[in-house]
Amino acid sequence: MKKLQEFSKQYQEEMNWQIKTEDYERTKSSLLNNYMLLTTEVAEIAEELRKAFNMTNTFINEGMEEDKAFEIAKSSIKEELGKEFADCLAYITKFANYFEIDLEESFYTKMEEVKKRRNKDVGLQR
Repeated sequence: MKKLQEFSKQYQEEMNWQIKTEDYERTKSSLLNNYMLLTTEVAEIAEELRKAFNMTNTFINEGMEEDKAFEIAKSSIKEELGKEFADCLAYITKFANYFEIDLEESFYTKMEEVKKRRNKDVGLQR
């Protein structure tokens, strides 16, 4: 993850896509703009999932077995879904770099915290 964050930082500098820091108003505007762009990318993940579910239902209605239909649908969105995840990751690393957060360290710390929670939803997936 550290290599990814470093690559992201250098890439964003090359493209002049880093969060602007000239003054508070410019920084605030840049952070909000990047947050909106991130949420747009998250919505595009939802759109790819919707495509897969719709395709699955179409195949099932045509008589295909459910598991096979879903496997075909998953395969059909895999490439675009990967691109959308990459877009999200680019924005997440941009925020992490701006706030000087080590994503790898934060990830493992958070997962350990979740594991130790008293009121876990045992057996439920997030």
